[in-house]
Amino acid sequence: MHTRKRIWNLAVLIGLLSLIIASCGSNAATPTSAPSSTSLDLNNWAGIEQAANGQTVNWYIWGGSDSINRFVDEFYGKALKERYNITLNRVPMADTVDVVNQLLSEKEAGKTTGAVDLIWINGENFASLKQANLLRADWGQSLPNSKYVNWANPAVNLDFGEPVESLESPWSSAQFQFIYDSAKLQASELPRSYAALKDYACANPGKVTYIAPGPGAFQGTRFVKQALFEVSGGAEQWLGKFNQQLWDQWSPKLWEYFNQLEGCLWREGSTYPKTENELHSLFANGEVDFSITQAIAGAGSLIKENLVPASARAFVFDDNMIGDFNYVAIPSTAPNPAAALVLANLILDPELQAAQILPENGFGLGYGIDPTKVSDPALAAKLTNAAQQLGDAATPASDLAKSLRSDIAAEYQSLIEQGWDANVLRK
Repeated sequence: MHTRKRIWNLAVLIGLLSLIIASCGSNAATPTSAPSSTSLDLNNWAGIEQAANGQTVNWYIWGGSDSINRFVDEFYGKALKERYNITLNRVPMADTVDVVNQLLSEKEAGKTTGAVDLIWINGENFASLKQANLLRADWGQSLPNSKYVNWANPAVNLDFGEPVESLESPWSSAQFQFIYDSAKLQASELPRSYAALKDYACANPGKVTYIAPGPGAFQGTRFVKQALFEVSGGAEQWLGKFNQQLWDQWSPKLWEYFNQLEGCLWREGSTYPKTENELHSLFANGEVDFSITQAIAGAGSLIKENLVPASARAFVFDDNMIGDFNYVAIPSTAPNPAAALVLANLILDPELQAAQILPENGFGLGYGIDPTKVSDPALAAKLTNAAQQLGDAATPASDLAKSLRSDIAAEYQSLIEQGWDANVLRK
């Protein structure tokens, strides 16, 4: 799955755009014996690799994308086994909040060793586990490959405004984008703001919809959040700590916008797609004119999966397109912390970072590292070459940079989801 000031230096733009810049195969994880967490010395990486030898790492990961699942199994699973004799057990989740609740339940039961080794996480779920003191401390910036991460940038060291404080490590980056069919629409016809999208929808009744906001549907929540930026006059005022007064001032305007939009939507807003794949299907069938993606590869990965037409292309509005980083975190009760550390370090390997943005590999999200920090010429070339292979299906990097905005404090997430349900869906 999931704030930051808009201080996007060149290094992060390369990472978020160069680029740029949410399953199967496994069942519930079974804890295995492991060396004491306190015995792991991050200054002795060879010792950590030795401790991880023969372990199984239970990685709890959002399982809603078959292509991402395949990428994880093929690129990380194989490398873990071949390089370190570690077995990857990918545990799919419908929503990251499920593993948050599992960890909270284990804590209430007094368990000191649980089932979870690593979590794909960000945003409010990270904030919840941090507040509950359920995350392993002081490791993120101590991994050997963390030297490639631009920890000085707020886009990295803040997660939805919450200081990371070495409790998690970045994996990838993403930015919200729309998808259209270039065989049906010209670039000059595309809406470039939420106001223009409403005009387009009402001029083309039934040809626009969006994912219903809610738990497990962060794409829909983000779609609404971006509209909040526009109707309130800009994103900057939403940065920093949660501001109830600001929310109370502008949320009525937000619901007014979506209620005005509703009658022009697909099925007049009587129902909404619940997942990205449902929206892709409506788009591929020609029922609606736009789908969405978070991937730096734009529509490229979706074309490879035959989820959208070969003529699909990605684009962004002129402003208010949210971008952020995805992270991995290690619970304090991880049964195999050594293997989790090795996997978190492997994720930052520049060669695997280069692989993750290529459309043919099916992941398609942006770099979690800063390519300018990679001094090895061969590795630097891999990162540069990968960024140059995104093709016409990707949004131009200049457009991404122009529209890029940070995500905001986690408290707004539930207010948007609950408010949309009460004021738009059920009004």
